[in-house]
Amino acid sequence: MGKAAAPRRVGENEALAVGTTIRGSAQKLNLVAGLIRGKRAEEAMNILAFSKKAMAAEARKILASAIANAENNHNLDVDALVVAEASVGKSITMKRFHARGRGKSTRILKPFSRLRIVVREVEEA
Repeated sequence: MGKAAAPRRVGENEALAVGTTIRGSAQKLNLVAGLIRGKRAEEAMNILAFSKKAMAAEARKILASAIANAENNHNLDVDALVVAEASVGKSITMKRFHARGRGKSTRILKPFSRLRIVVREVEEA
């Protein structure tokens, strides 16, 4: 008598991957996520692989995880996958301080971000 299985958060022809603590601001990560929204999964991987943005490396790992989830957990066709959703949000912020002149100090904020990627299988026309 265990707990009932949680309902799926995405559709039957979709797979999901979430990166919860990506070091960097949500604004910078959203610029990278905007590059891949609506693109085919293979094309999105190439865009992220050759992007000059530092956040692209982290986004590429999460996209690869979403593709692997689609293939291994949900038996979806990898060649027919499209990035249906790439949403970014704030996560934790580490607070540090920096000593300044005359006995003062300044706050340093080190933000973390969340990235949620949903890939969907579409029928090729």
